[in-house]
Amino acid sequence: MKSLFLIITACMMGLFFSSCAINTAEVAEPTAPPAPTYVNPYPAGTYEHFTHRQDYLKTLDIYRNEAAYAAASSSETRIEIDLGTLRGRLYNGQNVIILDYPIAGGKAEHPTPKGSFKITEKIVDKESNLYGKIYDANGALVKGDADSRKDAVPAGGRFDGADMPYWMRLTSTGIGMHQGYVPRHPASHGCIRHTMSGVQQVFAKVRVGTSVTVL
Repeated sequence: MKSLFLIITACMMGLFFSSCAINTAEVAEPTAPPAPTYVNPYPAGTYEHFTHRQDYLKTLDIYRNEAAYAAASSSETRIEIDLGTLRGRLYNGQNVIILDYPIAGGKAEHPTPKGSFKITEKIVDKESNLYGKIYDANGALVKGDADSRKDAVPAGGRFDGADMPYWMRLTSTGIGMHQGYVPRHPASHGCIRHTMSGVQQVFAKVRVGTSVTVL
């Protein structure tokens, strides 16, 4: 009888411990929920869709309202330069944005001035008389980022002003808009650089006297 009791007790103990055992192979590791997929809420092709793209502040793409751009006259357009987003906006006479394009403003040591300006000069082929490269008499480069006001040209050497195609002057001190390298950060000596595609489209729709606001 005692033996039978011990056998029953052992079986019950075995059942208890086996039911309490944890099979670690069956325990799933917790996983983070998948990141929500961004869906642009505005219809493709609209200006709102363009500005709500996740890469808007990084892209070199240009938005163009084809119909409004084609109809716009240089006598009515105005420009807004946003140094915060590094984008330029061209408006028609009805205050509609007809072009939104990337720009590069001045570095911290050469900031682009803010305020209200007017285009006072338009030149397709322009060279800077302030910034460029200095070469010696043998044609060897002496300085690649020269300032003609500070850096002397060696005897027999020359100063080559930087190319600034599609120049649109804003100040008497040499600040303007032109084609140049456009990284997505401030990079110029104070001028407002445009991509080649952007500057050509802007240049075609402005004139001497067009208002430019730099924010």
